Amino acid sequence: MKKLLYQFDTDEHPSVFDSVVCHDGGADHVIGYGGVHPHNVGAMVDGTIFTRAPKDKKNTAIFIGGSNMAEGETLFKAVKKRFFGNFRVSVMLDSNGSNTTAAACVAWLAHSGSLKGKKAVILGGTGPVGTRAAVMLASEGASVTLVSRKLATAEEAAKQLKANFNLDVGVAEAGDNEARARAIGGANVVIATGAGGIQLLEERHWKDNPTLEMIADANATPPLGIEGVDMMDKGVVKHGKIVFGAIGFGALKIALQRACVAKLFESNDISLDASEIYAMAKTMVG
Repeated sequence: MKKLLYQFDTDEHPSVFDSVVCHDGGADHVIGYGGVHPHNVGAMVDGTIFTRAPKDKKNTAIFIGGSNMAEGETLFKAVKKRFFGNFRVSVMLDSNGSNTTAAACVAWLAHSGSLKGKKAVILGGTGPVGTRAAVMLASEGASVTLVSRKLATAEEAAKQLKANFNLDVGVAEAGDNEARARAIGGANVVIATGAGGIQLLEERHWKDNPTLEMIADANATPPLGIEGVDMMDKGVVKHGKIVFGAIGFGALKIALQRACVAKLFESNDISLDASEIYAMAKTMVG
């Protein structure tokens, strides 16, 4: 029986990137729909859960994507709410690649050294990758602070983390590189997850930081988020710090997304979000 993966994308056009990776993850056919939201997803979900016998339902799965994680989270909940009894299929949430990107990044950091009790600062941390990384860092016992250009933005992101994951994080406002340099004072771990092509930290701001142990930059578009970090860096030691660039941990991100898709077809009751995806990433790192 063919393995069918239905790609429900909140954007107008389903992501080509996700479609390719989902095929490579073992789906025989990836059927993409754009503009999918809670108000119109019901019949689509019904089509996945009512069409195959119980023993065959594992061969149908749903992947939720799109550029907006908040919309993806809402759609994820709406899809699962439609399930009942054994009338369900496996479903994965990875809007904007946020879960798999954050999981790959934090898994490499955790592999490089213990994060328990460490102070982690996420620059540009209010976006989907930053907030998901916060969840994963906290699961390792780190205390997390989200840094944004505007305090209100950081406070709103922290509010959502509390509501969705019962996670308390610190917040800080830093409107320029000098302010961000002050924000990482005393930090052990720094992750940059800001918009592509925007530098958040200069090399002079972190190279002599006495407490800093690990750095990761999720930006692969020049100029990179953290000056002095190369996108290909993978556990490289610079100025006494262990450093990762976006491509350095990006190979794990691709492999992880493929592995998650493959897992969806193991049974019809798998649900993959931040914690489940991160647990998988930890088994794949190294």
